[in-house]
Amino acid sequence: MGRKSTIDLLPEPFKDALNALLRDPAVTQLEAAEKVNRLLVQAGEEERVSKSSVNRYAMRMDKIGAKLKQSREVSKMWIAELGSAPQGQVGHLLNEVVRNLAFDTAIALSEGEDIVPPKLIRELSIAINNMEKASSENEKRTAQIRQQAREEAAVELTKELKNDGISEQVEASIKRILLGAG
Repeated sequence: MGRKSTIDLLPEPFKDALNALLRDPAVTQLEAAEKVNRLLVQAGEEERVSKSSVNRYAMRMDKIGAKLKQSREVSKMWIAELGSAPQGQVGHLLNEVVRNLAFDTAIALSEGEDIVPPKLIRELSIAINNMEKASSENEKRTAQIRQQAREEAAVELTKELKNDGISEQVEASIKRILLGAG
């Protein structure tokens, strides 16, 4: 792999300043390079940035920004589609996203690019797995709470109806209906 970019070697405050300058449409890349170099001189730093390094960095950030924007649009579409669906479907979507990310990374690595560190993909997979487990536990807990509420309602209802003189057979039918058994 080649040498790190001059921009990547900048201390964070200068890189942040460059990013802010590049986001300002009124500032050209040449002006951004000059302003960052002035800041570096004022701070006593020896590193300097060239217009071409700023241009390469800006192009890389634009490319990443475009991918991020596209990813957000796709996410919005799927969230709209799956918003009211069970969590499991969202989990399947996330798993598919991670699978695609792993594939894109493998292709990029084979072409000498390094777009997403494989370690990040692993961490993302673990996070999705943990989210799915938590979602599943939440669904189970919600089902248990609903079942308990139905049981309590059945007990209360049958108590009331017993006072009105219902038969045990009718009471059993009511419990079956409320509790979803048979």
